[in-house]
Amino acid sequence: MAELTINGSRKELDADTLADVVELLGLGGRPVVAEVNGEVVASEKWAETQVESGMKIELVHFVGGG
Repeated sequence: MAELTINGSRKELDADTLADVVELLGLGGRPVVAEVNGEVVASEKWAETQVESGMKIELVHFVGGG
């Protein structure tokens, strides 16, 4: 269980990788940009990016509409 700050809110998630975090938040399969501790992480690297308690993660997803 990791205690993370996601988009400014503290959350405890049972996640090992950034890919797990994205899936647990229901954002899998959507266009998402992820930033971890101030650095943008390419989606190809999410599965190998380990999460640890204390990390600050920003997730931005895009919504269509007009």
